[in-house]
Amino acid sequence: MESFKEYMDEYKKQIDRGYIQQAYKGLMEYFRGLKIYFNSHYPEYSPPGSLYQGYMDMTYFPLFPKSLKDKNLKIAVVFNYEAFRFEVWLAGANRKIQAEYWKLFKEIGPSQFRVPATTKGTDSIVEHTLVDRPDFTDLDALTKRIDAGTKYFIKEVENFLSRH
Repeated sequence: MESFKEYMDEYKKQIDRGYIQQAYKGLMEYFRGLKIYFNSHYPEYSPPGSLYQGYMDMTYFPLFPKSLKDKNLKIAVVFNYEAFRFEVWLAGANRKIQAEYWKLFKEIGPSQFRVPATTKGTDSIVEHTLVDRPDFTDLDALTKRIDAGTKYFIKEVENFLSRH
């Protein structure tokens, strides 16, 4: 196992190259624009919360569709750094809510979505991949795919919860 010092030495080398900063800055600019897009196109999701930039593990912003907010649930539009993809998650307002709904989805939830093996160490109840290996050359097309996938996910979650 490498030491923290060795990790920092490598980090410094990568920082000196300058690519990480440029990529991260571009991703944050895109994500802020995506948040504004959702805010302007879907005011019924109530104003999105703040952008969580993360620790280069995930970046996300929440959406609050009324039907889910009333159940203390929210939607998170996520960029997962390790998987290098955009995802959408159902999340709870707190750990108790998360555990309650996680159990429901784990037992009888829609099979097209991923349910984490446990609620420990995760912020999601159920997850869906929006864009695997995103193409950042056409940001408008990327936004449309994220939009369509997020709407689909919200509709399916709402339908499932209305029946259970």
